[in-house]
Amino acid sequence: MTDSPLALPVVDADLERRLVERLARIEELLAEHCKGRTRYVSEAATHLMMAGGKRFRPLLVLLAAEAGTHPDAEEVNTAACVVELTHVASLYHDDVMDEAALRRGADTANARWDNLVAILTGDFLFGRSSELTADLGPDAVRIQARTFTQLVEGQILETVKPGPGEDPLEHYLEVVAGKTGSLIATSARYGAMFGGARPEVVEALSAYGEIVGSSFQLSDDILDIASESVTSGKTPGTDLREGVPTLPVLMAQASTDPADARLLELLGRPLTDDSEHAEALGLLRAHPAMQEAREYVLGQATQAKKLLEVLDPGPVRTALESFADTVATRTA
Repeated sequence: MTDSPLALPVVDADLERRLVERLARIEELLAEHCKGRTRYVSEAATHLMMAGGKRFRPLLVLLAAEAGTHPDAEEVNTAACVVELTHVASLYHDDVMDEAALRRGADTANARWDNLVAILTGDFLFGRSSELTADLGPDAVRIQARTFTQLVEGQILETVKPGPGEDPLEHYLEVVAGKTGSLIATSARYGAMFGGARPEVVEALSAYGEIVGSSFQLSDDILDIASESVTSGKTPGTDLREGVPTLPVLMAQASTDPADARLLELLGRPLTDDSEHAEALGLLRAHPAMQEAREYVLGQATQAKKLLEVLDPGPVRTALESFADTVATRTA
């Protein structure tokens, strides 16, 4: 549904209404959880949270909970706040690492204040997330600790090149699974767990979340090359210009075709020159690596949907299947 207020495609009107109402409650809770003892801390902590965002992670918690016997349990709401607070906290740290000036159309915390404030604000939100996780019990604490470890390890791996003999593509996929897939997997797991789903459903939705979460980033990689700014609102080739490795770039760099010599030369360095950037963008758009990347993401969507066969047919399963397809084929 293109006019849906939700980030997930939900065609069942009753399910959509429930999710919209419950997500509104999550927004209220998040605003409360971002408050500190002083106005200064509260302002810094709510800065990115109130800047918007699709709230995909808490929404996935709520949707996964619908696969259980008590989707409206208060623990589900708490878990939804846990994952969003963790996500937003990581954005504060990401923006410092990337020296970013804008996030969601607003000044980043490091641009508005400084790096120290941004880092400590991220830590504050991680602390809030940990407090809430403790309320969910030891199993949730263990899951959250493991997720946080995976997320941070993914961020660390992103800063280093693959080691000798290591496949650059496999290295990159490991980074994506850690940075993006791990928290989305936990979102689905928490929802199913605290919504009272069967154990096999909990495991299936967790695996589904990791695949779909990683695929969302890989789709971004494709859009960075293929999109036109007029239709997507994004500047094409941003990662390419900065020399950031992405799925289609890494697949193109695996080529041994002599005809790709010029493209490989360009891809071997940041493309600060506008004419070289435009040349590389054109060559890459026409390269078989683009189709290879699309087919890989489509294959991931098929794998994710296969995991949903443990769910009973119905609007929840349909929504999750549709989301996997949407991630694989999205244009914005």
